[in-house]
Amino acid sequence: MNFFSRNTGLLLRFDDIAPNMNWELMDKCERLFLKYNIKPVVGVIPNNEDSELLNYPFRENFWGIVKKWQSYGWEIAIHGYNHKYISNTKKKDYFNYGGKSEFFGFSLDNQTSKLKNSIKIFNENKIKVRSFFAPNHTYDMNTFRALKAVGLKQVIDGYGFFPYNKFGISFIPQLFFKNKILPFGIQSTQIHINSWDLRDFEVFKNFIEKNQKKIIDYEYALSRANDSFYSSFSRYLIEYFLRLSRLIKN
Repeated sequence: MNFFSRNTGLLLRFDDIAPNMNWELMDKCERLFLKYNIKPVVGVIPNNEDSELLNYPFRENFWGIVKKWQSYGWEIAIHGYNHKYISNTKKKDYFNYGGKSEFFGFSLDNQTSKLKNSIKIFNENKIKVRSFFAPNHTYDMNTFRALKAVGLKQVIDGYGFFPYNKFGISFIPQLFFKNKILPFGIQSTQIHINSWDLRDFEVFKNFIEKNQKKIIDYEYALSRANDSFYSSFSRYLIEYFLRLSRLIKN
């Protein structure tokens, strides 16, 4: 039982955090997390130019708020550079998600430059960063090379039941679009709070209250990296069937 308990948990990953966003519900989430001592990953867009997100309310002192979250022990991850989709993967992105991308298909120099510009903005605001996840889950091999070149060696995306190491990068798997805790394994969810209404928040609040003991933080997820034969083989099977289903679906 202790083995299963140590190796079961869900990491909360918030996407599309930017000065323009659904601040009413983000404030509610912050209070909820402080109440239950939950430490999510928040994916911050350093230079948001996404026209849809720019329609949301603007919050002054955004970077001061992000710095406050980091002081709580929340993981601040880089979520792209400007969140503008300017290429089409045609299902050739590394994880076969398909759709449009900010990074896929561009040269190593181009992607490295974007990441350097992202890190510069965080540094200017005195926020340390070490982790990354790309808009729309879309990467190519140049993305991974660029990440290593700028010192970002942790990605919150991938396949498998456990965090793992590949290409010199630590990956924390993200398999589902809904909050779901598997009976066994360490996963990350993804949360798009900008599309929520109050009813969605109440559903999320109930989920947190029911499963708070199974919600883990980023450091714990990293500590459960598993590159054993079982973990690698199960990751291969999950990757194979998910890639196949995505190819068939599209």
